[in-house]
Amino acid sequence: MKKLAVVAFGGNALLRSGQKGTIEEQEANVHESCMHLLGLVKNGYDLVIGHGNGPQVGNVMLQHDAGEKTYGVPAQPLDICVAETQGSIGYMIQQQMRNVLQKEGIEKQVLTLITQVFVDKDDPAFQNPTKPVGPYYTKEEADAFAAATGAKFSEDSRGRGWRKVVASPKPIHIDNKEIVETLARNGAIIITVGGGGIPVFSKDKNTVQGIDAVIDKDSASSKLASEIKADEFYILTDIAKVCIHFNTPQQKELDVVTVEDAERYLAEGHFAEGSMAPKMRAAIQFIKNGGKRCIITEAAQLHIPGGGTQIVAK
Repeated sequence: MKKLAVVAFGGNALLRSGQKGTIEEQEANVHESCMHLLGLVKNGYDLVIGHGNGPQVGNVMLQHDAGEKTYGVPAQPLDICVAETQGSIGYMIQQQMRNVLQKEGIEKQVLTLITQVFVDKDDPAFQNPTKPVGPYYTKEEADAFAAATGAKFSEDSRGRGWRKVVASPKPIHIDNKEIVETLARNGAIIITVGGGGIPVFSKDKNTVQGIDAVIDKDSASSKLASEIKADEFYILTDIAKVCIHFNTPQQKELDVVTVEDAERYLAEGHFAEGSMAPKMRAAIQFIKNGGKRCIITEAAQLHIPGGGTQIVAK
């Protein structure tokens, strides 16, 4: 039986430091990332791809803000902005993956699914929103928006202004996961849970509604990987291996880490929030839910035996 792998694209797979975010830049980055997945494809893996959308969803919110101020076009809520970026980023990955496969003479269908991810509207994260999204405002603008909409704003630590902050709740259910698994196990490459998924909740028995939130893409990809019984989970980032004592004289790269050791390193504070800590939690979650191994690494390491940091049960 072929192996099924879920691959979570990191931000640098789409947009890199110092780049403006032109379509040419993003397409080139995505093409390179897709090239690195060829080894998995050639080794017979079925693939599901998740991805982030941090810079892109912020840019979409900026565009909406400018359109409302300049032309009176109503800005759309965050769940709609996430849906927009799922479509646009999924299109880029789908197109470049198809281009890569065709150059190699590989016949595979590639499909993007706009994915809703259910969260609990009573998740404690909604009481303490911390995830900054969208444009920067002056204090006066932020206060006016807060009074008009009830949104919460926080001052940027680098003094660039005030930004809206939203909750980052845990994903509790991936919509259409059965379809994702069926298509993937039949050989199609599926792009899903983009940006962590569109955050929704069950308003009542018969009604689903979007909610202002951002779901961590590694957590959502891990949840999906567990629910579709993936064998392996890859978290692609901008480093070759995870380190403890990072950026100190005692820095040490990790090759193979058990869940027990990973949890200990987390408790000891080796991994920063907003950086490696969510990735390690996602890896631990996957292994504890039955996954065989999770690898955290940069895309270029995928074809190297022993590349990256492996998280395993024992």
